[in-house]
Amino acid sequence: MAKKVPPKPTIEPKHWATTEEIDVAIAKLQRRISELDTLDVRATMEDSSLEDVAISNVREAIREVFGQNSPEFDEYQHIRMWSGTMFVNMDDHQIMEGTERGRRKVIGTLNGLIARLKEKREDLKGGPAPTQQSFLHYLNLHPRIADVAGDLFQDGYHWEAVFAASKALVNYVKERSSQHQLDGAPLMRTVFSPNNPILSFNNLVDQTDRDEQEGMMHLFEGVVLGIRNPGGHSFPEGPEQRAVEYLSLISLLAYRTQEAKRKALH
Repeated sequence: MAKKVPPKPTIEPKHWATTEEIDVAIAKLQRRISELDTLDVRATMEDSSLEDVAISNVREAIREVFGQNSPEFDEYQHIRMWSGTMFVNMDDHQIMEGTERGRRKVIGTLNGLIARLKEKREDLKGGPAPTQQSFLHYLNLHPRIADVAGDLFQDGYHWEAVFAASKALVNYVKERSSQHQLDGAPLMRTVFSPNNPILSFNNLVDQTDRDEQEGMMHLFEGVVLGIRNPGGHSFPEGPEQRAVEYLSLISLLAYRTQEAKRKALH
């Protein structure tokens, strides 16, 4: 019997104890923004170490602020100062444009993380009795789900948020598996197949592993068949609490997608 390989560390969102702790984290990220604001992109053409140090500082700051196993570090640990297509024989002007777009994109990412921290700080300050909307913050939704569903939910469009989240999950599975030609249930059956998965949740060395893989596959199918597909027509209305529960399920599956091991594609 094959020996099991130790599982990948579980993704664990950062839990903040005090507003002071959050203030320190915000200050650290703001220092990285200041460095990027003053970075001379033209100078990086002559001395690439300037760019290397700046982006290394960004990655390390995200790791220190949110933690080694946080969803934020998992998503941005390989962040680059580049945006756009990269091809052979690019001229200096094209390289400068791609680097400058990338610089602005990294600054935007850091500002987004700071906004998230400020929101957490407000939550810690306390206030009125929590509502279903404020409960959403404590779910620690996967970033891909929070990005598309958070504002819709807060604005009162609860079921539109659920539908947007379900579409985001499907797109995330396509991205991680490179199966852009598939969609819906066939996508989930192919990507998470217990027999020959593209994304696997374990090492598939015994029946228990295969049962888990198949069970997870059916959960992903269920989101497509029971949430996304009806949402494309007329999603049934229901209590706000039920929308929160759907979002929590979809977020969990996004985290599992992020943690899954990808088979090498030929």
